[in-house]
Amino acid sequence: MLVLPCGEHAALVELADLTEVLGLYATLRREPLDGVTELVPAARTLLVRFDRRVTGVDRIAAQLSGRPIGPAEDHHRDEVTIEVRYDGEDLEEVASLSGLPVREVVERHVAAAYTSAFCGFAPGFAYLVGLHRSLWVPRRDSPRTRVPTGAVAIADEYAAVYPRESPGGWRIIGHTDAPVWDLERTPPTLLAPGTPVRFVEVTA
Repeated sequence: MLVLPCGEHAALVELADLTEVLGLYATLRREPLDGVTELVPAARTLLVRFDRRVTGVDRIAAQLSGRPIGPAEDHHRDEVTIEVRYDGEDLEEVASLSGLPVREVVERHVAAAYTSAFCGFAPGFAYLVGLHRSLWVPRRDSPRTRVPTGAVAIADEYAAVYPRESPGGWRIIGHTDAPVWDLERTPPTLLAPGTPVRFVEVTA
């Protein structure tokens, strides 16, 4: 663990991998440090924003030094269920790449328990971990110039729902009407880091 200053109001904690990031993020949500105002996880780092009147980088580094990283479970957030029509343009290709029948791809995607690890790429785009290892397929060689809002896709170890229309290179396996990004909602993202997620198949 390496704690670095990041501007005047934040510390950047570098960790070994995503498992450690999620564990520390959940630990600091369960047991907050004085003066910390926001936690922003990423693939290998955790940004810790703080109130300078209360704490600082050196104090945060001292408090984190030698502190055990707990489990990644975050019981502060309710599980979100997302209904999916498995009609994606890349579903058959994913089946071919994984060596599985299409039906088995769907069943394994539905059976997994996901957690929103971090958000990036676009507002509300949550990187979900928990995808079955057999479905870890690479991104498309050539990204699409237009991926529709609500596309349910996978790439490498992650699953995601495109929050709005955008370019993208993930493999689309389905679509949902769930509003994962809504500026009229507080917070606007449905899948904030730490949120447990389940996908449910629908046919309508």
